[in-house]
Amino acid sequence: MSSPAERPPGADLRSPAAPPPSLTEVEAHGVERIPDTERTATPLDLFRLAFGGANTFSTCVLGAFPILFGLSFWQGLTATLLGVVAGALILCPMAVFGPANGTNNAVSSSAHLGVHGRVVGSFLSLLTAVAFFSLSVWSSGDALVGGAHRLFGLDRGDLSYAGAYALFAVLVLAVCVYGFRFMLFVNKIAVTSASALFLLGAVAFAGDFDPSYTGAFTDSADAATTALFWPSFIGAALIVLSNPVSFGAFLGDWSRYIPASTPRRKVVGAAFLSQIATLLPFLFGLTTASVIASKAPEYVDPAAPDFVGGLLAISPGWFFLPVCLLALIGGMATGTTALYGTGLDFSSVFPRLSRVQATLLVGALSIGFVFAGRFGLDLVRSISTFATVIITCTTPWMVVMMLGYWTRRGWYDPEALQVFNRRQRGGRYWFAHGWNWRGMTAWWVSALTGVLFTNLPGQFVGPLGDLANGVDIGLPVSLVVAAVLFLTLLRLFPEPRAVYGPEGARLARTVEVPVPPVTGPGAQGALSDPSAKLPA
Repeated sequence: MSSPAERPPGADLRSPAAPPPSLTEVEAHGVERIPDTERTATPLDLFRLAFGGANTFSTCVLGAFPILFGLSFWQGLTATLLGVVAGALILCPMAVFGPANGTNNAVSSSAHLGVHGRVVGSFLSLLTAVAFFSLSVWSSGDALVGGAHRLFGLDRGDLSYAGAYALFAVLVLAVCVYGFRFMLFVNKIAVTSASALFLLGAVAFAGDFDPSYTGAFTDSADAATTALFWPSFIGAALIVLSNPVSFGAFLGDWSRYIPASTPRRKVVGAAFLSQIATLLPFLFGLTTASVIASKAPEYVDPAAPDFVGGLLAISPGWFFLPVCLLALIGGMATGTTALYGTGLDFSSVFPRLSRVQATLLVGALSIGFVFAGRFGLDLVRSISTFATVIITCTTPWMVVMMLGYWTRRGWYDPEALQVFNRRQRGGRYWFAHGWNWRGMTAWWVSALTGVLFTNLPGQFVGPLGDLANGVDIGLPVSLVVAAVLFLTLLRLFPEPRAVYGPEGARLARTVEVPVPPVTGPGAQGALSDPSAKLPA
């Protein structure tokens, strides 16, 4: 049970929980605070959604990158473990905002970036979701068509690919329109079935797998090749790490249905374990990539890698149908978790749109983007670069959120977080005309610094990307800069005492200033008094 200081104002923990709505009942909630009686989800549900969204073909593709970068199997395994564990540790604290505030993480960021500054989180999650949704549809669609070609002789022309992409798009959009409960049902099935298919894959490739695969960095490698080892190792680990970090903006979409009284350690633990569980698809990708590199090396050429084609080339005939099923199930799981959060965030930026309307609009735009990228332009490489840069920009936003939660001792005013959505002004989180320049400055300076240090050979190299001898240090640099700068700004330029709970600030100074009155549609209540302050 949370302490009184952790309970959001107005939360009625005594209200009995209502029975959950049926799966076919369209979810009506947008980003307004979920009523206590409807918050019936559990940490296990959060685990299923977060794991199901990553237990997919797209994650297998990411798992193949260590081999594509020239690492041996054991070196690739070390890089994968490092990336997954580090990414899970960075991600898991982002799960606490949903239960605390009953809304998504972008809205919760109002407390640290300001009523208007919260749009940063909305647009970051929008861009991230579109990028990962596109990659998921492409990889799953290609696998489905390739498997059907080998299994049934399906023609691998543009019409077949268009049909596969359209199938994924329509199914994903339908699930997202129905909302959280239906999405949870789909992911419950996806977690079990996809995991079983991955384990079946272990049987399919057991005879061909050789853990002694040496990669490019052998004792006989020349000096130029040897010099690329650390850039390749760290680059592979960062690509793996980007997968769990990509969920940072979306955890609140699902955890907001968890009751506020749920112990935080259980919520954080569920988020952490959901990413540790993704070692299953990551290791499937790593293992099969090493087999492909040994038996069909032309498919792992760094200049034109084709993991899906290589997988189908080395698969036994009886595994073609499981590959098709894995592509379908995985595409559904990733697509729904990405697009649901996108529609939710879009409706929060444009409050006149309902969640369903925003989901349909963003879904249509995303589908158009997928088809344009596949048939009109060569965007697959560009989207992978775009996703990496977005993660570099999203991570410092997560740092500001987590440090803000810690300095505030987990205390928030959920009603004040909704000022933007209600077209109001004022409240505890109004700061300077709706912007908290401390959090905003820490975010944009660290994000820009991270992009400057990014090094993706052949794709994007920032102006400072070569300072670390070719090693991509953009993400670690942005993490450190965000943490140091944000805490420094909180010390040098104190925030209003009113944004902190009854126990006061932790490691930050405060200043006594009046709370701006809440004005606008439906404005009323205790904060209408400009002189209102929290008790000392």
